[in-house]
Parts: sequence; C-alpha cells; structure tokens
Amino acid sequence: MEAAQWAHLAQTSGLHLLRERRKSRRVPLTLCPLDTICCDMPKTKKKKESNDPELISEWPLPVAVTLGSGVRVKGILQEIRSRLPSPVRKSLNMHAGGLILVMPETSKTAFRATASAVSSALDDIADLPIIPREIEDILTITAAERKRWLEDGRLPSAGTRTVRLQGRARKITFHVFDPRVVEDLLDRGAVDEWREEDAAAKAENRRRAAYQAKLTRSLKKKEKAEQTERAEEAATRLSGWDEFGRDGLLR
Repeated sequence: MEAAQWAHLAQTSGLHLLRERRKSRRVPLTLCPLDTICCDMPKTKKKKESNDPELISEWPLPVAVTLGSGVRVKGILQEIRSRLPSPVRKSLNMHAGGLILVMPETSKTAFRATASAVSSALDDIADLPIIPREIEDILTITAAERKRWLEDGRLPSAGTRTVRLQGRARKITFHVFDPRVVEDLLDRGAVDEWREEDAAAKAENRRRAAYQAKLTRSLKKKEKAEQTERAEEAATRLSGWDEFGRDGLLR
C-alpha cells in the first residue's frame, strides 16, 4: 500500500473516533432502577421499642373519689407516688381516669410489692383532703373566688397543710378542704348561689357608694353656700354699728 493511501486511512480513522467521542458526550446519563446514589443524609435516631413482656395492673378511680376532676386524679397520683420507693415511682401513671402500674416481667417481686402498696394506699384515698387547685377545678371557680369565700366563711376549711417546694428550701402553707363538703357544695349548686349573692352585694355597695357621694356633694355645696352668705352679710354690715347700739344712742 502506498504512503498516500496510509495517510488517508489514518486521517479517516481519526475523524471517525473524534465523531464517536462527540456523540458519546451528547448521550444523556440514565440510571438503572437498581442503581443507588450515595449522599450525605442527616442521621435520625430511631426510638428503640421494647417488645419485652410487661406486667400491668390497673386501678379505676370512682367518681366519688375524683369528683370528675382530672386535676384531682393527678393529685392522687402524686400522693400515691410519694408513698412508694423512689426507683418505682415513675412506673405508676394516670390512665383513663385511673392509675396504671407497668413494670418489666423480670421485676415480678418488685411489681407485686408495688401493686400491694398502691392497693393499700387507695383504701382511704376518698378521704384525702382536697388542695386549692383541685377545688378550683372541681367547682369551676377562680382563685379570687376561692379566697373570698374562704375569708367570709362560706367555703369551710378542713385545716392547713405545709409542704416544701421541690428543689427549694422554702415551704408554703395552704388551706385544704374536706372531700365530702366539696361534694355537697357541688351537688346543691352552691357556687351559683354565692355568685348571685356576690352580684347583689356588689350592686348594693355600688348604690350606697353613689348615695354617699351624692350626700357628700350636697353637704359641701350647702357649706359653701353658708360661707358665701356669711361673707356677704359681713360685707354689708355698717362699720361701728355694734358700738353705736351699746352706747344706747338708739333708745
């Protein structure tokens, strides 16, 4: 083969390869459905769910104990927890208007002891005194109403209780209330009667205040008129007239 033919063949092959490369650049990239793209994604912690068997015991609380108040149920829970050993307190919780104890199956001895302690504590829970936030929720009253009715004697106190605030050295003292008395107040609708009495007393006090203000203005006006009259009388009196009368010149 001649040299010219070899040169032409080499040039043709080079152009062919260059065209193929350009075509390959224009071909879009496609991925197989099974291909995956790796990139940095934020890692999220998955909550570890335990499928271990658990021991469960429940204690429903009657309405006569809770008086229909969720706040009262929470107060009972806190009271029962305070009577339990620290390691097992968090195992007792509120559930559907009652209490529930949940512990691992491996803690059978602790579970039986805790369940027995809860049952014993609930025997006299109906007599547990009601604290201020509970009576406010049961009777649907405000803190101001509770204090006012406590001061005037309409809301009888069952004594006082002193507690230490959690994590603080300061102690607080507050009044507590007899559950049976609160139940009676709730049944006979005493709160509505007291509010009507308060509204009537407020209206009467407003009327008396208005009358007293009117009377005060009237007295001030009268006193001012008398002062003006005395001033005018003094101004029109003849100078030396009293001395002239004492000398008997008018006889």
